[in-house]
Amino acid sequence: MTGRDDPYLIISSDCHAGLPTERYRPYLEARFHRDFDEFLAGRDRRREEMTRLGIRNAEFADRWFHDHAEGLRGGWDVAQRLKELDGDGVAAEVVFPDADAVDSRTAAPFGVGLGLSGDQDPELGMAGAQAHNRWLAEFVSERPERHCGVAMLPVTAPVDRVVAEIHRAKESGLGALMIPCRWAGGEPYHDRRYDPVWAAAAECRMPVLTHSGAAPRHEYGDHLGIYVSEVTWWPARPLWFLLWSGVFERHPGLRFGVAESGCWWLPNLLWFMDRLYLGAHGGKKLSPFEELKRPPHAYLDRQVFICATNTKRRELAQRYEIGVDNILWGSDFPHPEGTWPDTRAWLRRTFHDIPVTETRRMLGLAAAEVFGFDTDGLAPLARRIGPTPADLGQPAGQAAVEASWARSRETGRHWLTGHDFPVLGVTS
Repeated sequence: MTGRDDPYLIISSDCHAGLPTERYRPYLEARFHRDFDEFLAGRDRRREEMTRLGIRNAEFADRWFHDHAEGLRGGWDVAQRLKELDGDGVAAEVVFPDADAVDSRTAAPFGVGLGLSGDQDPELGMAGAQAHNRWLAEFVSERPERHCGVAMLPVTAPVDRVVAEIHRAKESGLGALMIPCRWAGGEPYHDRRYDPVWAAAAECRMPVLTHSGAAPRHEYGDHLGIYVSEVTWWPARPLWFLLWSGVFERHPGLRFGVAESGCWWLPNLLWFMDRLYLGAHGGKKLSPFEELKRPPHAYLDRQVFICATNTKRRELAQRYEIGVDNILWGSDFPHPEGTWPDTRAWLRRTFHDIPVTETRRMLGLAAAEVFGFDTDGLAPLARRIGPTPADLGQPAGQAAVEASWARSRETGRHWLTGHDFPVLGVTS
């Protein structure tokens, strides 16, 4: 039982780890070493291209590595990592690849980290993913109660190899799977060829996730604004491919998440999809959506979650439409766009007027359920390092806080509750 004033059990649903790239060699099969040497040889060229496109700011990069040299070692050094997590008040984490999001010094072999995409060479893609997965399994094994490792899964490779890698990753101690958000020249995710993959993930109780990063950058030229406008759209896109094609209906045990793409886009999307399914005027001419047996929001609440990294105030204001239990906070450690090393201050600015019971769900308890963390086992650590509601500026008396959100909570998903939308005064 958790008391109202007890420290928070904080679980970051989006953190990153990875070896300095050249140190992946022992984790690669020897037959890929020559290809790996060629990949390493192209690092300077890739960095120059990132700078030209505006994705890398050289001045910022120099300052970032100078100011945070010690903490950034936590990207691959477990002892340093635990020190940084403790300092942030984070008891446990979900670990994605690519610790370095500035200079790509920790890129997994052959670009299978956050740039994982369906257009990679199937052999090299699987080899690079397995190399990272082997290392990550070792990494999280040192303190398995605090880390859920996310295995790279080049899902567009031959299905039997993909399914085998799911089981191998599970047996090695990893707890989730990251698939490409773009299938490029492969089959889209509504294709039935992927059904054995979804079934294996459900059987192994390994959530499947996409993560922001990959995008068709060759289409953007040097117009950085196009990239930043779309980069959170690509990882969200598989959601509606899986939903409307009946994947969630056929595989009720499958959990699917979208990471580091915010959750600001979800309320309007959910409103739009629900209305179509429920027979809104604009969709009456369409055939019934026979692959679905329930409205989209029901699948969302049962199987979908959003790793809403560095969750914004605007997004928290929409939480009753999104679903409080569907929002999983993340620090993005050790990326500069995240909250580290000032997580405690970020949390205070963001959650100061959110009810404590809801804050506990979004900061940790919902993630514990999705990723299988032992909350009882983590409780002593949380009591030692976790910030309290008072630390977040949340008042001891919660009645006024609860009352301030009463109308939003009652309205909820206004297209289902029939209450007026608080801003527009409409229900349709």
